[in-house]
Amino acid sequence: MRFRPHPLLATLLAATLLGATLGMGTALAQTGVAAPSATVAAGKTADPRAAIAKKLDGVKLEDVRISPVNGVYEVSRGSDISYLSADGRYAILGDMIDLDSDANISETRRRGIRARMIETVPESEMLVFSPKDPKYTITVFTDIDCGYCRRLHSQIAEYNRLGIRVRYLFFPRSGPDTESWHKAEAVWCSANRNDALTRAKNGEEIKSPDCAADGIIKRDYELGHKLSVEGTPAIFLANGEMLPGYAPPGQLAKYLKSGKM
Repeated sequence: MRFRPHPLLATLLAATLLGATLGMGTALAQTGVAAPSATVAAGKTADPRAAIAKKLDGVKLEDVRISPVNGVYEVSRGSDISYLSADGRYAILGDMIDLDSDANISETRRRGIRARMIETVPESEMLVFSPKDPKYTITVFTDIDCGYCRRLHSQIAEYNRLGIRVRYLFFPRSGPDTESWHKAEAVWCSANRNDALTRAKNGEEIKSPDCAADGIIKRDYELGHKLSVEGTPAIFLANGEMLPGYAPPGQLAKYLKSGKM
């Protein structure tokens, strides 16, 4: 497996090479989103969050939070979570675990971020396959030419029978202006998108009039990258948990019900 640098680490290295320096105060320990302290608000002490955001390209003040650990700040970039010392010198890469409760604090944060990001897409701009009375809802990033995506869709009736509502977003893995991308556009421009998706996944060529589809496919594709989607199908549960791959209907229904595969 080839090592892939963490996005935050890459940014920090770039800042170091540019000779960036930073002086910051020490943070008070607090769980959750923290407002600046009274001394910070009074202008007596620089807010470390602002200094961290300034140091890292693309990071805004609202992306930086005080973590449950004294002197450590959480930085979120999309659904990526990392940690930085309050003096801006040390990056801590990896998940933060509460050993007392056996809770993965980082994953809990990631799930919340993912769920909120997905819900920015109106359902009217998704392809939804739903039973009459769904018990569960999943959101799936799909590629029309992906073998396991086709396998999942070939069982859509079984997912629905088990009470699973499937919402599709497009993620052509080959990227913009490729055959898979144009197939997604053709599906979106069809009068009956659900039927067109099914026919496309069965290998049928979809012919439809041109429409303003590129913005929809691009929006889905960019959202997938922000959610760290690297392959398809990428299944997201309602709580933001990501299952990176195909899950058979019965196995997925069991997991949705019990939390165990």
